[in-house]
Amino acid sequence: MAVVGRPELVFLDEPTAGLDPQARHATWALVRELRADGVTVVLTTHYMDEAEQLADDVAIVDGGKVIAQGSPEKLCRGGAENTLRFNGRPGLDLASLLKALPADSAAVESAPGAYRVSGRVDPQLLATVTAWCAQHGVMPDRITVERHTLEDVFLELTGKELR
Repeated sequence: MAVVGRPELVFLDEPTAGLDPQARHATWALVRELRADGVTVVLTTHYMDEAEQLADDVAIVDGGKVIAQGSPEKLCRGGAENTLRFNGRPGLDLASLLKALPADSAAVESAPGAYRVSGRVDPQLLATVTAWCAQHGVMPDRITVERHTLEDVFLELTGKELR
């Protein structure tokens, strides 16, 4: 009912609470459509993935106070080190890889054949790792870039322990 007549401003309080995945995604599509039509949407949610998908600006509230605010991208970037993971043959020469990487990077073999590179992960670092793999005859089974999610940021800011 809140969107009948296409208002200029709409408040949605937990619009997807209790919905199945199909209905949740249909609701997300409606919110995106409203935004595309120029409607200002104020959305409250406990689902951080929902906020990350739909919001231009997020305010994280803890104990009734705003403790962080910004775009999901900005909040997820703040202070978080990204991680690049790849799989290859066990026992790669990590000293050689570290020489190719920026000084603030780290590389470890977390399990046989599973490698983790941490530091500032950007397109240049990804290119460096893939070039190193090519120079050393390593065909990675997969390369993934991980980053903090909004949920990770929320938990870091509010404390991971339940109160």
